[in-house]
Amino acid sequence: MAINLHTKYSSKIATVFKSESLIDGKLNDEYSFSGVRTVKISTPQTVPLVDYTRSGTSRYGTPTEIQDTVQEMTMTQDKSFSLTVDKGNNKDQQGIKAAGRMLGLEIKEQVVPMKDKYTFERLAQLAGKIVGNGTALSKSNVCDRISDAVQYLDDKEVPQDGRTLYMPVETYKYLKHSDEFLAVDKLAEKALAKGVVGEYDNMKVVKVPAGRWPANVNFMIVYKNSATAPAKIAETKLHQDPPGISGNLMEGRFYYDVFVIGAKADGIYVEVNTASSAGTVLAAPTIAAATGAITPPSGATVKFTTDGTDPRYSETAKIGTAAGTGAGTVVKAYAYKDGAYPSEVATVTLTA
Repeated sequence: MAINLHTKYSSKIATVFKSESLIDGKLNDEYSFSGVRTVKISTPQTVPLVDYTRSGTSRYGTPTEIQDTVQEMTMTQDKSFSLTVDKGNNKDQQGIKAAGRMLGLEIKEQVVPMKDKYTFERLAQLAGKIVGNGTALSKSNVCDRISDAVQYLDDKEVPQDGRTLYMPVETYKYLKHSDEFLAVDKLAEKALAKGVVGEYDNMKVVKVPAGRWPANVNFMIVYKNSATAPAKIAETKLHQDPPGISGNLMEGRFYYDVFVIGAKADGIYVEVNTASSAGTVLAAPTIAAATGAITPPSGATVKFTTDGTDPRYSETAKIGTAAGTGAGTVVKAYAYKDGAYPSEVATVTLTA
């Protein structure tokens, strides 16, 4: 792209319209990645109650050692930028490219949208509940569809506090006309988080621009503690007249990622538009109880477990279509592929 050296420049510089982050600070920050790249989360597995027996030596039931499932989270996103402002060019442009100002523009126009887009895409792909719906959203059905999502979270006993309803502008234009929606000017709060446009069913509503939103997703509800977004490095540097450059060198590095916590994954609900030429939510694979053979949807890959853990998040998940045999073994499997949203988890207890 050319450097334009004009004889006269306005004292103001035209910048791209960009919002600040719409999701930073709205996810769990309990997990520390300090000094490590990978964190493992251990989730203890409780046992169901049994009838108390008033005689014998094991009146409370047979003692069972507490088991646990392990989820491994490894950070992958390590991004950077490097920009220069030549001293001669800057003087010929009346100093409008002040280094500090350009650094701020880079963060606002490139870094923040990139991180937001990655975060929403990860949440959409790793959500505990992904529902496909081929019926177009409208003013008449948007509330019912969101209510279905709320019902799912309620039935899974996800806490009421900490839920946020995220949606693209396309969905918001329907919701804002509903009687149940409370616009910002009706909320009695003085300070609202970035992007909040109102409240619906006791959830803050955040409107997200199309450029940061995952393809074909109608909306998502995210419970804060169901995901974590560690950021180990978020630094920028400004060098004046470094070796080889007459002017300023601006550099930035961002080391971050987003993970859904398997034990709390039901706190994230995603609805995907599956109308013709829109998105795809894969069908669950089939598992043969007699042989352990797994049949995936066309072109999809399968991950499975044989220890009862959720293959979407479990450290023990394997890729393949042969789970083996063993009567009583619980096989869980799901399918995924590029360009589609993953399937639900299929569960079968083997008979041989």
